[in-house]
Amino acid sequence: MARIRKTAQNGDAATGNTVWHIALYIRLSKDDGNDESLSVTNQKKILTEYVAHFFQGEYEITDYYVDDGRTGTDYDRPDFQRMIHDVEGKTVNCVICKNLARAFRNYADQGYFLETFFPLHSVRFITLGDPKIDTHLNPEAISGMEVPINGLMNDRFAYATSSSVRRTFDTKRRAGEFIGAFAPYGYAKHPDNKNALVIDEEAAQVVRDIFQWFVYGDGSSNEALSKEGIARKLNALAIPNPTRYKAQKGMKYQNPRAKENDGLWTGTSVARLLKNKVYVGTMVQGRQRVISYKVHDMVNTPEAEWYQVAHTHEPIISAELFALAQALHARDTRTAPQKQEKHLFSGFLFCADCGKAMTRRSSKGIVYYNCSTYKRKSKELCTRHTMRLDKMTHAVLLVIQTYIALEPSLADLIAHIHQAPSPQAKPTRLARLLHLREEELAKTNAMIAALYPDWKNGDITHTQYREMKEKFEQQAAGLCDAVRRIETELALTEQTHASGNPYLQAFLTHQNILELSQGLLAELVAGIYVHAHGEITIQFTFADPFSHTTEPRER
Repeated sequence: MARIRKTAQNGDAATGNTVWHIALYIRLSKDDGNDESLSVTNQKKILTEYVAHFFQGEYEITDYYVDDGRTGTDYDRPDFQRMIHDVEGKTVNCVICKNLARAFRNYADQGYFLETFFPLHSVRFITLGDPKIDTHLNPEAISGMEVPINGLMNDRFAYATSSSVRRTFDTKRRAGEFIGAFAPYGYAKHPDNKNALVIDEEAAQVVRDIFQWFVYGDGSSNEALSKEGIARKLNALAIPNPTRYKAQKGMKYQNPRAKENDGLWTGTSVARLLKNKVYVGTMVQGRQRVISYKVHDMVNTPEAEWYQVAHTHEPIISAELFALAQALHARDTRTAPQKQEKHLFSGFLFCADCGKAMTRRSSKGIVYYNCSTYKRKSKELCTRHTMRLDKMTHAVLLVIQTYIALEPSLADLIAHIHQAPSPQAKPTRLARLLHLREEELAKTNAMIAALYPDWKNGDITHTQYREMKEKFEQQAAGLCDAVRRIETELALTEQTHASGNPYLQAFLTHQNILELSQGLLAELVAGIYVHAHGEITIQFTFADPFSHTTEPRER
């Protein structure tokens, strides 16, 4: 920026021959509202006029340091830190601000900088408002009563303001009003009411897919997808994760790890979405809180202290589907590495004697289950409890088919389960996604084609040409893969959409189920217990008139 130099006026011998390198510090808090006297523009004007007409000594303005929308209760502010760095680097030796409250609203910080840090670095500190301070012309000023009293009042004002804001926010939370800066993924803020949520259909369809895939599968097999499998499927379709989606929509979304985010889904992000009650129309807020008005680090709060208000906005997911997802999520449904699907009985099988989960193994193409205590911990504490997967599947299917045949109300329940909306009943969404990826691929190929002329014309160096070409070619390859996967998904979707839900069609034709699925098990079965001699006990989620069914143990 332009540097201004002024020769010391007559009678200013007290300033000596020092050249003052001035930092003009400006801060505006969100709590300051629309007070024009505190605006950044007004503070700049006041400070600039003071230096031009009233500053005593030879000077040059190093820079303006502006923290807009930042609290003064701590000094972890970007431009304040930049100014401190310049002080330590000897490029600033004079700090001027409008008043003490602009620099500090923390009594302890004010004392440290005025009494220790600034003197240690020979920094002249000046405020224009009461109390007026100039530590070079009047160093005794900070030793009197006015400065510490003013600092204490600023500190108490910050506390009172923080408490008032917190009470206002808590009132809004109890009323079910949304107070976040950004709506949850799948929703947007209402255009006429920033405290209300409306569905963002593009992201909402992804949310619906995630729940359907987790409970019922994606239609490509009889097995539901694991959380990691869902993440891999979303990434293969080049669907951006919530953070990247916000950025693509032009939102100025910020969090401490935003720069590290690569735009990809993970099993953790899928799990977090699956557990969020906001998708059934319940407003959930207050999961975290700041430690205090001075310490702004966030800490998690117990669920009992969350603000949860039902029926505040339109749900994306039905309560029934959400409940099934929670039931499956609570089970141990881990999968082997690189596997997308969950095993059919994952999380449902237990040893009837020790109560521990059964473990899965394969031998000569046959899948067996054994007691995990016997297999992994001690052969003295339990026995093998061996059961073949095919025998297990046949027995459980037979029992459920029997119940459906004997209990009409159960048949109605199964029909209701199969009528759950298919995640692939939206071919138009996939067609739109395919169009977007094809556009991105065309733009990337165009940029690759433009690089060679830019190099030949001297606009870029050969090194830059090679690096940029490699980067764009990698992007193009990824987009080509995404296009192929979306085309495959779209073909499957259109086939399913034309023929209807195959599970429902089979049920309507035969008036019974023909095969098991995890979604069906989650609805009907609480647990399956394997006994030592090849028997199984099925604990249903409904009243069970029978106790168990028996299958001979495989020898």
